[in-house]
Amino acid sequence: MNYAQIVNGIVVNVIVADADFVATQTDKTYVEYTGSVGIGFTYDGTNFIPPQPYPSWTLDSNNIWQPPTPRPPVPPNTNWNEDTQTWQISVRP
Repeated sequence: MNYAQIVNGIVVNVIVADADFVATQTDKTYVEYTGSVGIGFTYDGTNFIPPQPYPSWTLDSNNIWQPPTPRPPVPPNTNWNEDTQTWQISVRP
């Protein structure tokens, strides 16, 4: 099973362990998870929320970070520029 170790509401470690092992860890808080969780995620008691990618992005009701303007559908190789608050085409060498 997959477990996230939580300290002060933040994921500090992720492990694969047997439930019996986790039950013996009385000095640590572990939460079982499915899906994608990583170090630095916030745990609100129910959901794991990834770190905020940019200061201008806001969390929606589904706990997904949203940019101030939606990502354009094409081209797919765009990156958010926080300084200009716009999507920019990535140039690949």
